[in-house]
Amino acid sequence: MITEQIANVTLRTQANVYFDGKCVSHSFQTADGTNKSVGVVLPATLTFNTGAAEIMECVAGACEYRLAGSQQWLPSGPGERFSIPANSSFEIRVSEAYHYICHFG
Repeated sequence: MITEQIANVTLRTQANVYFDGKCVSHSFQTADGTNKSVGVVLPATLTFNTGAAEIMECVAGACEYRLAGSQQWLPSGPGERFSIPANSSFEIRVSEAYHYICHFG
């Protein structure tokens, strides 16, 4: 199931811009205090570090990802999720715009 809308949020209007604009997101907090961001990764291969554990949810497009310590690239498409442990990293390889929701700490 693809998340299409999230109600009752407090949105930070300042964008988070990473990797010279190849990844842009907006952070928000839900009514129950959960932190999330929603954004897009443009075609590139990037490495992200995590502080808190994260769940990446694909809402459009597609990517391949590789968790720290793994040699295997795994696909993720609309409606799919993958988890990244806290204090870790993952690589993401995108050939078409990857739209996501990041659920974290």
